[in-house]
Amino acid sequence: QDLDDVEELQEEETGEETKIKACQLTLQMMQNPQILAALQERLDGLVETPTGYIESLLRVVKRRVNTLKNLQVSRIETKFYEEVHNLERKYAVLYQPLLDKRFEIINAIDEPTEEECEWKSDKEDEISEELEEKAKIEDEKKDEEKEDPKGILEFWLTVFKNVDLFSDMVQQHDEPILKHLKDTKVKLSAAGQPMSFVLEFHFEPNDYFTNEVLTNTYRMRSEPDDFDPFSFDGPEIMGCTECQTDWKKGKDVTLKTIKKQQKNKGRGTVRTVTNTVSSDSFFNFFAPPEVPENFKIGHFLHECIIPRSVSYLTGEAIEVDDDVYDEEGEEADELFKKLR
Repeated sequence: QDLDDVEELQEEETGEETKIKACQLTLQMMQNPQILAALQERLDGLVETPTGYIESLLRVVKRRVNTLKNLQVSRIETKFYEEVHNLERKYAVLYQPLLDKRFEIINAIDEPTEEECEWKSDKEDEISEELEEKAKIEDEKKDEEKEDPKGILEFWLTVFKNVDLFSDMVQQHDEPILKHLKDTKVKLSAAGQPMSFVLEFHFEPNDYFTNEVLTNTYRMRSEPDDFDPFSFDGPEIMGCTECQTDWKKGKDVTLKTIKKQQKNKGRGTVRTVTNTVSSDSFFNFFAPPEVPENFKIGHFLHECIIPRSVSYLTGEAIEVDDDVYDEEGEEADELFKKLR
């Protein structure tokens, strides 16, 4: 029995030594430039490697393939997206009364009726009538103890802080300004005009700038590029035109003042130099560089945040987004395992 234990221990040690040697060998290989270059070349070859099929075809067959390519980039797809945009404009008009009602409730212009305030969630289905009545009494007591707030305070500020994409943009010095944000709107380009949309941020009078509305206008490409038609996958943002923010004196949060002391080597005197540099701020969004990240933000505001803002206020939309992301992530993980 003792001999068996010794042999088993030796086998375990041998296995451990093999692992260590393998790790050391791998490390040495990864430090070798020639091996790394060969590995990179191999990986590059795995991405979209042409089969050589097209090159092997006779000229007459290649001409037929060209015909199929012309069919694929027909104007029908462009017409489809134009119709979708027209449909979006039509329903924007139908949605507007609902968005106007939202604006009035948020800003205490209108008080909803008791019937309008009722919302039965899945969780409430599980609560007995007795507990529901008790919870209602407790809520009424709390309301009596506190002064009735007007509308829904800090609505848009809370929405932005709840979404990761925007919470990183919102700085502490931005928050007092965003408390004055009354409404956000999307305006679509008119019929017959090049496809575009405008994001409007409406502010109440404040101590920071004189603008009542700050805007970003996004220009879109709605048809394939003549030089790269197969990259077209529907309308995409191609450019952005920002607005000028008329900051009041000393209130521009997109700039900050830095003071540095400089010493004169000859005289030994010290002077203070003041420089104005850019500062991180949500309001840099209104003077953005034309980069994909800004286009992504504009698209997300247009498609998700502005039409479904209350769901981001409560966090319900964030849970849905996370669920979709998790499912996509799991699918990607499974695919990666198969590829390995």
